[in-house]
Formats: sequence, C-alpha cells, structure tokens
Amino acid sequence: MKLYYATGTISIAVAIALEEAGLTYDAHRLNFAAGDQQSPDYAAINPKGRVPALDVNGTILTETGALLDYIAMQDPALMPSDPVQAAQARSVMYYLASTMHVNHAHKMRGHRWADNEASWQDMTAKVPETMAASARFVEDECLTGPYILGDSFTLADAYLFMVCTWLPGDDVDLAPFPKIRTFMDAMEARPSVKTVRAKGMLR
Repeated sequence: MKLYYATGTISIAVAIALEEAGLTYDAHRLNFAAGDQQSPDYAAINPKGRVPALDVNGTILTETGALLDYIAMQDPALMPSDPVQAAQARSVMYYLASTMHVNHAHKMRGHRWADNEASWQDMTAKVPETMAASARFVEDECLTGPYILGDSFTLADAYLFMVCTWLPGDDVDLAPFPKIRTFMDAMEARPSVKTVRAKGMLR
C-alpha cells in the first residue's frame, strides 16, 4: 500500500490507523505549499486534488472515512462488532467530515465557497467561533471516556485526534474542554501516534 498524505491534514488519521492495524505501507508526502496536490501526476491518482489517497495494489481509495473503514476490515478489532456502537463511532466520524472539518477549512480555503476576498476574510474571522462550538459538541456529546466509546479505542478516535490538533491553531482555548484534553493525552500516549511523529508525518 502507498499512502499519499500532507502534514497537518486529516490524512494523518489514516497513517495512525495503518499503524494501529500493523499494516505495512509506503508514505508519499505531498507539499501543499508547492501545489503538489494540483500537479498532473497527482491528478491522475486523485482528481479531487486532496489527501488522503491510498493505493491498494493499483486501486486508489479516497476519503478518510472510507479508508478508515477499509483498514478496519483488515483488523476488525479496531471497530466495534456491536452495530449500535459501530454506528455511534461512525456518527462522530461523519460529524467531523461534514461539519468540524468544514469549519476549519473556512480559515484557509474560502475560495471554495466565495469569489469575493472580503468574504474569505469573514469566513476566517468566524473560524474560532465555529471550531469552539464544534469542540463543545465533541466535549459534551462525543467523548464518553478517554475515547469516543469510553475505554475502547476505535479508528474514529484517530479521526477525532487529527481534527482536534487543529484547535489551538484555530484560536480555540482548550481550557474549558477537559474531556478533549484527556482524550488528546490518551492519543499521544499510543504507540501509533508516537510512530507517526517519529516518521515526521505528524508535527
């Protein structure tokens, strides 16, 4: 397998998941600042121009949630067998994808939604508020213990971890969110996160 990623992006959640599953993969870093994601070579891999992308024996898989589900099928212990618990974990993942990630993207990628640069500035100014609101939702509704499902780690936690690493940069004070702080400490202690940091993929 070959993982296409960029530092600081949600693609690192997939690297953490691959480490959790003990799967062997090659990591190929894209330099977003240099526009690697818009190059013709990468367009042939992922026409969306985004990460992650995972090459599995020549088949390209995209979208973080789909890749996490694929990895969970290789190591079923990483997602609950109970269908209700599995749905609870995935509901957090879908919230992150549809709401919290979008809130964060408004800071740097306003051009996706508006042509007027003044509108981009408004979007950027709103990010601390919307990300703090998302953090409050995560704190109150998503974390039932050290992890999303109490004491049990799932791949949804890898997704949540990466999104929460963005909070300080989005000017969100973590002091009012003790559950998130406990969660982040638990994730930082995991060998998978330590390995990804040692590889220079997570900063």
